Amino acid sequence: MKRTANAHWQGNIKEGKGNISTQSTVLNNTQYAFGSRFADGIGTNPEELLGAAHAGCYTMALSAFLAQEGITAGTLDTKAIVEIDPAKLEITSISLELTASVIDGVEEAKFLAIATAAKENCPVSKALAATPVSLKVIYQ
Repeated sequence: MKRTANAHWQGNIKEGKGNISTQSTVLNNTQYAFGSRFADGIGTNPEELLGAAHAGCYTMALSAFLAQEGITAGTLDTKAIVEIDPAKLEITSISLELTASVIDGVEEAKFLAIATAAKENCPVSKALAATPVSLKVIYQ
């Protein structure tokens, strides 16, 4: 299975602008620019999208891990916080904050162990930890 996303950019880093689209078209020519990445401009940015992907992946993984233990999740709300150092152009940390209610009533220690296992095993967590990124360039 493959999923795709596309980015288009025109111009220099500060005055240029671009758009991002996804295969599902949930994002369809969604704008991004220097202002939306490093200030409060309109549009999205790579770090926000990375955070959304991580929060979504983790929350689904946790639901699956709970189900494997016979536990029915109530609500699972995950916030991903992606911090970037603009001077170094480096992501310095990614934090997940989970607020959860569990219908079946599970002890906190067991829930914490399941939540941690889900974080370590969701595909986005794994990708951020170790997956090499390949690059194919078509120069025209």
